[in-house]
Amino acid sequence: MRLQRPTFVFAAFVLASAAAFGVAGHFAATSFIRYQQAHQLDELTEVVLRRAEFAVDFAGASLGELARRDLADCGPATLQAIRLHVYQRSAIKDVRLVNPDGSVICSAYSETLEFDKGWIDRRDMLPSHDKNLSLFRVEQFGGDALGVLKDINGNAALVAILGVNASLFDIMPAELRAHSEVILALSNGEKLGEFLLDPDKALQAPIDLDKNSARFPLHATIRLERGILSTWNNEAYWPTLAVAFAIGALFGGLFARSRRMEGPVADLDRGLAANEFKPYYQPIFELKTGRIKGCEVLARWLLKDGSVVPPMNFIPLAESSGRIQVMTWQILRSALSDLQPLLKANKDFKLSLNVVPKHLLSAGFIETLRRTVMAAQVSARQIVIEVTERDELDDLARAAAVVSELRDCGFRVAIDDVGVGHSGLSRLKGLGANTIKIDKFFVDTITVDASTATIVEMLVALAKDLQMTVVAEGIETEEQVRALISSGVEEGQGYLVSAPLPFPRFNELVESRCLAQSAKLPTDAALVA
Repeated sequence: MRLQRPTFVFAAFVLASAAAFGVAGHFAATSFIRYQQAHQLDELTEVVLRRAEFAVDFAGASLGELARRDLADCGPATLQAIRLHVYQRSAIKDVRLVNPDGSVICSAYSETLEFDKGWIDRRDMLPSHDKNLSLFRVEQFGGDALGVLKDINGNAALVAILGVNASLFDIMPAELRAHSEVILALSNGEKLGEFLLDPDKALQAPIDLDKNSARFPLHATIRLERGILSTWNNEAYWPTLAVAFAIGALFGGLFARSRRMEGPVADLDRGLAANEFKPYYQPIFELKTGRIKGCEVLARWLLKDGSVVPPMNFIPLAESSGRIQVMTWQILRSALSDLQPLLKANKDFKLSLNVVPKHLLSAGFIETLRRTVMAAQVSARQIVIEVTERDELDDLARAAAVVSELRDCGFRVAIDDVGVGHSGLSRLKGLGANTIKIDKFFVDTITVDASTATIVEMLVALAKDLQMTVVAEGIETEEQVRALISSGVEEGQGYLVSAPLPFPRFNELVESRCLAQSAKLPTDAALVA
């Protein structure tokens, strides 16, 4: 019998590799923690700016709507219409008509003028980068507000007064919340709002993290006690060190087993050649009725042993290696084959497919999409292309042209991850999509954070102004459904109805829902009668 390699040699190699990684583990852990801290704090500062930008975009869109409706005078009927407009938008406290120099002509709610400590001249207002809006601080006795000015014509301009709610800046993690301060200011240093858990307690040896808006004259600052960072470090130190040891052991084991190691990209190629990537389907449903109106197609990797590889373990690699395009077409063809009977039987049913920006802008994308859908004998208007935001759309003009051509061909376009990705609201308008999908982050917090509900309401109002539909992602509870309906959202998807399913189980779900809806019809009709 042939002698096998002694197991103690393999074990010694693994231990030696783990020890080598462990020696450097402390330094690696420290560097990793510092990077994670900097990255997270940078993201939190970006969230402050993003929320402020949402509010300004919301005000600008509202003023634009008033201008289009020719509501820019001080007549009684006009002021009444403006008051109704303000009443329907809780974030806006007042709308005022001003002269070209910025002086107030009249106000929707004239009594609010009594709360102003002063009113600045037009020359002191700060223009945005696109010159369409100007921002300024409105000093009031009850707390400062933000003024957003939009020129209507050469003789007058409209100003929206936005209340600055301190709860909008309550974004810090629990362990940092009592040791930090979040500040929003204009670029000239005038403070608009802040959140500090205990205003009477001074921060000890604070450090500042600053960020400026690329679109508006807004400046966000997170002030943090230096000492709390060491505590934060200690919490993540040992897990990171354990990862370093694990990587060392894994590296040693893999290297010891084989001199020739095939990379994960080769596994992707084998999976594509064997058609192992399959579509899973998650229903999109009406929030009020639960009726399934469509589905989002999601990729899963089904291995020969029956195990399922989640997308986070292969999608980023597929994107970086250029395999995502082949995978996307393979998934779409399989999905069209599965769903063809349902799509032909129900012309209102929609199939949504994720496409990364690089694929959307690639040569021949639209023609390949048209041929694939035509070959399945399915209507183009039932196909929704969801533009994901793992990569930013660097060329917005080109992307808008592609979206326009897609819509001319009958396809619909949705923007995914709205609120946390790269899609500022001005980019949403410029892209010309049909639908926005509110990220799960907002759905998770809508029932516990009043500021989230305000942001969702602004997104819905803006979507309506842009004639777009809204879908909420990641719904898990009935309480979230009620909160989303109250905010104006009509459609959603999430584990409350179903996790992503293979086609046989998805088809059973759709059929059972249809039977349940049909069973309710006679009762409903009787109630109406």
